Amino acid sequence: MKKVVFCALVAAVIFALSCSNDNGESKKAKTQIDSLLDDVLDGHNIGMAKLGKVARAEQATKRLLDSIAKLPAKARQAAEPLKVKLDSLKSDLSYAEFAMNRWMDEFNMDSAIDNAKERARYLEEEKLKVTKVKEAILSSLQKADSLLKVKI
Repeated sequence: MKKVVFCALVAAVIFALSCSNDNGESKKAKTQIDSLLDDVLDGHNIGMAKLGKVARAEQATKRLLDSIAKLPAKARQAAEPLKVKLDSLKSDLSYAEFAMNRWMDEFNMDSAIDNAKERARYLEEEKLKVTKVKEAILSSLQKADSLLKVKI
């Protein structure tokens, strides 16, 4: 009886080892569509992770613009170059948030799921779109970091 259990155990171990690759990766190769979808989702995840910071930067920018608006006329005039930069920053931050929300509303995870060629084309386009959205978010935050000089 012990020999039967031992042989079964050895057979199970050999079977398990033969089912895995040498490097431990899954036998299923990643397709072009899988890679494109991963790229699209990575772009989305990077952008989404920064949206809270975008909102905080928008709030800080609005507070500064409100403060400038309350200054006496002479001080307001002196702060005009800063106001122009803050207005531009506010616009960039608003656009970045809008672009991410719009992209998420329009993205169809299951688009052309039964047609590999069309799905690949769709995911290529979405990869370009989400990359632009991610870049808008990151560049507006970089601008906010340099202009606001406060922890956001």
